Amino acid sequence: MKIVLVDGDGREQALDAIEGWRVMEIIRDHGFPIIAECGGACACGTCQVEVDPRWTAKLHDPREDELDMLDQNYAGEWSRLSCQLIFTPDLNGLRLRIAPVALATAA
Repeated sequence: MKIVLVDGDGREQALDAIEGWRVMEIIRDHGFPIIAECGGACACGTCQVEVDPRWTAKLHDPREDELDMLDQNYAGEWSRLSCQLIFTPDLNGLRLRIAPVALATAA
C-alpha cells in the first residue's frame, strides 16, 4: 500500500504506507521535511498537507479541533492535518503534498 507525495516541482514519490499509521508518521518516517511539532496531538497545525481534490471524498470529515487548527494557520481549500488522517486500505494511492507552512527548511 502506498501514498503518493508530490513535491513543489510536481515530482511524485510513492511511499510505503502501513494501515493504522497517521499519514504524518508515514511522511516523517520516510525522511521528508514535515515539521509536525506536536507529534500528532492536533495542537500545532505544522503537519498540514494539501490533499489532491479527487481524494477528499474518501477522507473522513475533519473534527472541530482540526478545523480550529486549520483556521489558526494558513489553510488552502484542500488542506488537512496529516496527523488526523489515519491510513486505511481505502486510501491506497492517496495523493498529497506537504503544505508550505509545514515544510521544515534547513537552517
